[in-house]
Amino acid sequence: MPGSLRGRFVLIMIIGVLSAQLASYALWSAQARSAQSEQLDEMASNLAYSISSTVRFFRSLPYEYRHIVLEQLRDMGGTRFFVSVNEHRIPVIDIGRGQRKALLADRVRSVLRQELGIDNALVEFSSPDTLRVFNNEVLIQDLPPRWGQHTLLTGPASSPILVIQMSLEDDAWLYVATTLPMAIDERSWLSADRLFVLFVVLVTVLGLSFWVIRGVTRPLARLARAARQLGDDLEAVPLSERGPREVAASARAFNRMQERIRSQIKERERLFSAISHDLKTPITRLRLRAEMLDDAEQRERFCASLDELDTLVKGALASVRGLDLDESWEIIDVRELLVSLAQELEVQGGKVSVAGEAATLRVKPLSFKRCLANLLENAIFHGEWAAVTIRHGAESLDIVIRDHGPGIPDDQFERVFAPFVRLEPSRSRNTGGSGLGLSIARHIAHAHGAALNLANHPSGGLVVTLHFPCRTMPCTSLR
Repeated sequence: MPGSLRGRFVLIMIIGVLSAQLASYALWSAQARSAQSEQLDEMASNLAYSISSTVRFFRSLPYEYRHIVLEQLRDMGGTRFFVSVNEHRIPVIDIGRGQRKALLADRVRSVLRQELGIDNALVEFSSPDTLRVFNNEVLIQDLPPRWGQHTLLTGPASSPILVIQMSLEDDAWLYVATTLPMAIDERSWLSADRLFVLFVVLVTVLGLSFWVIRGVTRPLARLARAARQLGDDLEAVPLSERGPREVAASARAFNRMQERIRSQIKERERLFSAISHDLKTPITRLRLRAEMLDDAEQRERFCASLDELDTLVKGALASVRGLDLDESWEIIDVRELLVSLAQELEVQGGKVSVAGEAATLRVKPLSFKRCLANLLENAIFHGEWAAVTIRHGAESLDIVIRDHGPGIPDDQFERVFAPFVRLEPSRSRNTGGSGLGLSIARHIAHAHGAALNLANHPSGGLVVTLHFPCRTMPCTSLR
């Protein structure tokens, strides 16, 4: 089955139209064959009785009068049969293949057997071009017009000629030939003209169907495109709710879903902002009280716990926000952004190298910058310095970040993306972090239609790849 709904509709229409046309032609053919069989049987009966009367007449004539009567018949012309009495059987190139010719020959033999008691009559079909008559086996076309054209050759030149030969009592052969009043050739019921009509009907129906189906499926295509873009832009314009009832209902349901998602995300942001704000006051009070502790060691531990709690609260809020819904999309220079981030990190003591051709992406700049910053900070923190490579192809754009740290076990690749997960067991801010960097980075990457993949380099260190398919995220190369 085709992958698209439009293709499946067209395929169903093709099968339906072909099935209907073939069924109608089959029914028509069966009726036409039945009517032709009845006409053929009636014609064969009339022809056989006429032949039997002719044979009976010539059998009753004395031998010396037969040739006189035959000459008189030829001189008059316009007779139905060409009759001759020959000394031997005239060879005939029989073209009597086919069901209709067999039925006609059997009917003639049956009447001759019934009327005259003749069982050895030879019933054959000859082409006008090869029909031979008389003892010298001359072609009938070579005879004078009054002998041939007035009798057998009055019909179409291609009509087969029925030839009946039977032996008489005096070792002579009676030769009777006649043209058939109707065509008995075997013809295919699915002829060229019917195939042409079938083709015209099929093309017409498919053309109209494709035009109608295209209009019906266009709203579904818009719905699918909007669903793909939902993760990238929740502030997209709502779908039109016009069209067929089912399509309009789907568009309304999609618009309501988009509005609910947007409301829930904004409500979540407001909730965590309120929680963060409400937690800052007690944390500040606890920090002031901790500073009043006489024991320096206890004071330091208490302040460290409060710092960690403050970091977790800020990280949770940052994780929830992830991607600013109100931020607009812009075209940015990826290399320029990476170079500026590298310079900022170098001021803080980090080292970042950037290689590869320049490229542009359509992104939400602040969120995308935060994603790259998290990845670069993570690489510097664990691997001392980061090497960034930009690979731009015809169908994708990859940003590859490699550090020179210890790497991550292969079975932990998915686990490190979970919020607050740290493979380093320490709870110190200076060693373990909050465990939200990779989680936030992947969330932003997915919101941009990209994939964030991890792998261990053969020479050591972790390789992080941001993969942007150009079919979902417009990306161009700057030469």
